[in-house]
Amino acid sequence: MADEVKLFIALYVDEDVHKAFAKEIRRHGFDATSADEENRREVSDEKQLEYATSLGRALLTHNRQHFAPLHERWLSEGREHAGIILSTRIEIGELLRRTLRLLNEVTADEMRNNLRHLNDFAERKS
Repeated sequence: MADEVKLFIALYVDEDVHKAFAKEIRRHGFDATSADEENRREVSDEKQLEYATSLGRALLTHNRQHFAPLHERWLSEGREHAGIILSTRIEIGELLRRTLRLLNEVTADEMRNNLRHLNDFAERKS
């Protein structure tokens, strides 16, 4: 089964993101859980990424200053993860719209070992 293509990204929302966000993602039919729901608040960034990886989940965070370098370090060490999704702090409705666009456009296999910015999924004005 290791060679099986995984289509949909499963999310792990870290504690920097609104507590109800994972529930809202599930309401839209996607698989999501959060640090809050998993009783993993106040856990180090590295431990959060390790946990998300153990679950096969991409990690969604506002914490760009720590997770971008962590991503680079993991890659340089040959460590794998299910993906890191970074977002600026935006209102929750826009965060939801951008996250849903990403979930509908990027497969789990495409997300693996990659870092993506939700700003890339903002609605473009014509």
